[in-house]
Amino acid sequence: MTTGKAAESSASAPLIDLQPLVVSVRRRRRLWSTMALLGLLAGAALAFVLRPAPTAVTKVLVAHADDQPNDTGTLIRTDVQLLGTTQIAVKALKTLKSSEIPEDFMQEYVGTGLTNNLMQIEVTGATDADAVARAKALAEAFVADHLGRMRAAAEAEADALIDQRDRMRTELAQVNKSIGARTPDTDPKASASVESLFARRAELNSRIADFDQRAAEARTGTPRLIAGTQIVDAPRAVRHSLPKAVVTDAGIGLVLGLVLGVALAAVASVVADRPVLRRDIASHVGASVIAELPRTPRWSPRLWRRRRTRVARERLTTTLVRTVRASAEPVSLLELGCARTTGVLALDVARAMADQGPVVVVDGLPGTWLAKLSTAPGDPAVVADSAAPREGTALGVGSVAPGTAWTDLQYLGTQTVLVVRAGHGSAAWLHTVARQLADQRIPVIGVVLVDPDPRDRTDGTLWNGLYTALRSQNERLARENETGPRRTERPPMWAARVPDSDQEAR
Repeated sequence: MTTGKAAESSASAPLIDLQPLVVSVRRRRRLWSTMALLGLLAGAALAFVLRPAPTAVTKVLVAHADDQPNDTGTLIRTDVQLLGTTQIAVKALKTLKSSEIPEDFMQEYVGTGLTNNLMQIEVTGATDADAVARAKALAEAFVADHLGRMRAAAEAEADALIDQRDRMRTELAQVNKSIGARTPDTDPKASASVESLFARRAELNSRIADFDQRAAEARTGTPRLIAGTQIVDAPRAVRHSLPKAVVTDAGIGLVLGLVLGVALAAVASVVADRPVLRRDIASHVGASVIAELPRTPRWSPRLWRRRRTRVARERLTTTLVRTVRASAEPVSLLELGCARTTGVLALDVARAMADQGPVVVVDGLPGTWLAKLSTAPGDPAVVADSAAPREGTALGVGSVAPGTAWTDLQYLGTQTVLVVRAGHGSAAWLHTVARQLADQRIPVIGVVLVDPDPRDRTDGTLWNGLYTALRSQNERLARENETGPRRTERPPMWAARVPDSDQEAR
């Protein structure tokens, strides 16, 4: 029957359950909020430390003789590369009358092609005025170099065309001389030769006129290009807003820190494998969650949260009192990750049970602080020796944290209520606790969950948990009283599962 229940539970479990991961990351909000705060402060500090140097910017309109509508920006990229040459840097430094090394000066400015004919130059300097002067000198040096290259190219093209024209004129003079040396003759062959000379003279005249026109066009096109290349945006200092930079960098640092913190929290949650949900803790321990106790920081300014915690503690005390009174054997409270809370609960339970007789709290917690809390008149007695003689009901308080002496737990109580802080113990340690308590024949009659997730909607009830505990108790009593009458064990009665809205209960 138990095997069938386990198989059914494993079959209904989702293949990938992100709820424990989300809850674990949310519970580690101190980690990722700290990382986000550190990122915010680091971003704001970088805005102060890495303040941009004074910068000036100017724009130059560059006209090209070979401009084409379908140009992909090759010409302007060439101009940007020419701007980063030592020739331009040396001319700008001469204008500035500076002794700075050209290679160092080239590291302080950059050119960017905005369009096919528009280039932006950004220059840094010691001050805003120095940056503006450098930008002006650099733009003028580039414009002068560009105009000089265009004039030289136009003159070279015009000279080449004129040289071609002069050679054609020399050949034309020879053709004219040959035509003048011929005499009228009726020979058909001589007549054909004269006609070819006249055709050659006409061709030479046409080509000479074409070379003259092309040379003139080469010279007349240069002024248009020179007029088109100019500084269209005067050098000006770039204004940097420090508050804006601080806000921007701080926001970027906040986002990066938050992302890094959430990632670290997720990785730590997966690696640590510490259950935080009610159903997981109940499953690992093997006992049902009978009560919860929220944790409210002492420094919390919200009084209603303290009041809610006090009401929850009173209800929990009432539940534990009923559990202890209903048990025929001594009951202990064993803590995991919440020693002080468990000690205070034990004192509250002992005070509530004091009206029916004396109650002694057996202190098995590390340290002696529990005895110091029970100093008011009428408080229950706190003893540290579980074997010491005592009168009245005994309520043991111990710990199942790593390093526990497991064999001493049976002297605190033959039944126990585990007080577990959510997210404190790993799944492996919860299994260890359940196995050790089973070896000591100490049934767990319930789990009190401290600091649960407020958004946890899972069910922490194991329907066969109570019957398993009772069955273990009966078996232990039967072994202790072998000569007595044999107890009849009541078969476990499995609780019916609550059906879904569209299914029937089987």
